[in-house]
Amino acid sequence: MKETIKKLQSYQPAPLPEEVEKKYNLKRLARLSANENSYGQSPRVVTALQHFDFNELNYYPDGYATQLRARVANKLKVDGDNIIFGVGLDEIIAYLSRVFLEPGDEVIVSQPTFSEYALNAQIEGAKVIEVPVQEPSGKQNLAKMVDLMNSRTKMVWLCNPNNPTGVYESVADLRSFMQKVPQDVLVLIDEAYIQFVTDAQPATALPLLKEFDNIAIMRTFSKIYGLANLRVGFIVMSQQLANYVQTIRLPYNLNSLSQLAASVALDDQAFVEDVRAKNRVERDRWEQFFRQVGLQSYHSQANFVYFKTDQAAALGKKLLLNGYQIREGLAPDALRISVGKAADNVAMQKIIADTLQ
Repeated sequence: MKETIKKLQSYQPAPLPEEVEKKYNLKRLARLSANENSYGQSPRVVTALQHFDFNELNYYPDGYATQLRARVANKLKVDGDNIIFGVGLDEIIAYLSRVFLEPGDEVIVSQPTFSEYALNAQIEGAKVIEVPVQEPSGKQNLAKMVDLMNSRTKMVWLCNPNNPTGVYESVADLRSFMQKVPQDVLVLIDEAYIQFVTDAQPATALPLLKEFDNIAIMRTFSKIYGLANLRVGFIVMSQQLANYVQTIRLPYNLNSLSQLAASVALDDQAFVEDVRAKNRVERDRWEQFFRQVGLQSYHSQANFVYFKTDQAAALGKKLLLNGYQIREGLAPDALRISVGKAADNVAMQKIIADTLQ
């Protein structure tokens, strides 16, 4: 067994809703801990899956995801051969670490950010260099990342908007950063939440693919499309880099149901716009609330809010006892709440305000 594996802790998923409801005698549990889409998925997806031919379950799926690939390529205006699909972005992150990292390499990440970047780097024996976000803005410290690069640096992860802070980095700032990054350092921009951005349009860093060969852009159908259960993620990168990753991609990794759902979801951009608009209203109300009660929160451009309080543990428990499961454990003095529907947000805000009194 790899020595690196012995030192790591396995991912602990949230307990099943029915288990939590039973434990705390709850009539209803609002799951607002995993940044899932509170508004579900496009009705078109539900209809399409209801008409799926289940008599073909004995056959392997399209191993190249031909139809989905064509639709994504057309939507993003990229070459279809430059796209690698994965079972969620978790699989893509694992592929990238396996292909591009060796023991002794260094990987630069923000702190805090999505934990899977560091985990997969450590599995491959790489050293993780953490760069704290800037205060009080929560912006990722791109200048410090450049300063820390050396001959061992192989990869930089930038989640944009960043999870768990929700803070967005502009394309102009990312372009300036890329101009300082050595050609042999791969920069991976995770745009899992990019469709929720409202401060900038267009918000994506996709145009940078034409300017820099050492950059790649990741997307998922789990968030704004509401397909977290079906696990569809992908990355767009240069042809040469894509060929390397394609070499180790598991055959038939994306099942037919997932491919169908993602294809149909992509076509319903009216649903996406509706979710973005609703999320913006509720997200803004959360920021206004935090200002009113005097709590520090970062300016989120995602579908969650991250705030700091010295009563994090008490608040998390109080919300759970009232049927609201949020994300704890990211930091001793911080909590992350997925943006829910209006009624749930108002109820949570009242609980928080009453607890702080």
